Amino acid sequence: MGFLLNKKILIIGVYNKFSIAYGIAKSMYFHGAKLAFTYEKKKFKKKIKLISKKFNSNIYIKCNLLKNNDIKNLFLKIKSLWKNFDGIVHSIAFLEKKYFNKNYVDSITKKSFNKSHEVGSYSFVLLSKYLKPILNKNSSLLTISYLGSTRCILNYNLMGLVKASLESNVRYMACALGPNIRVNAISPGPVKTSSSYVINGFQKILDLNKNFSPIKRNISINEIGNVASFLASNLSSGITGQIIYVDGGFNIVGIF
Repeated sequence: MGFLLNKKILIIGVYNKFSIAYGIAKSMYFHGAKLAFTYEKKKFKKKIKLISKKFNSNIYIKCNLLKNNDIKNLFLKIKSLWKNFDGIVHSIAFLEKKYFNKNYVDSITKKSFNKSHEVGSYSFVLLSKYLKPILNKNSSLLTISYLGSTRCILNYNLMGLVKASLESNVRYMACALGPNIRVNAISPGPVKTSSSYVINGFQKILDLNKNFSPIKRNISINEIGNVASFLASNLSSGITGQIIYVDGGFNIVGIF
């Protein structure tokens, strides 16, 4: 295929082979992209090093998105290794397990609200702010949202607000960074990842999506990856500021 041939993409958010970001990396690599990865803490370095090798990459850079100095260092490392590059995949969020599984109003705190938004939404625009000087013309920035941004989803709670902020962020970033940089989000259906299982009743969410989506099945990280590859390529040159649903059509369903 090769429609990402020689494109250089930074991927943030790979944790293991079940991660959405892993599915994206797999597809982008298949289509010819050169990849770089980040890891949050030193203890994750060995794991990300092994993952990067699977994609013929030796670029894995420590970056805690809560630390501006780490993002500055990420800029310097990417600049020294690649000089310029073509896109970012931002597939990361944070919220402690306890906030998914209690009453939303009773459990919310200022600290959890601020930290979850800083990691899940603010970090996306902050990355673009630091890295845009070395992004090539026609670059593509991608992030991962979810239907909980616009609907009340079982136990999703505060993360729904984070995703709503992130989607608005996408629109404002698209306007601020155009015409040379495009910004989009993918809103996938529920997927079995390490993160999703902190949500009580997640199997019920999976079952509902399977039973009521028009395609009558859940989607895979490979399908998300294929859409991400398209959005990172020149084939999607006319698309920016959009939330692209990859959920088998579940988001369109009322009663039928």
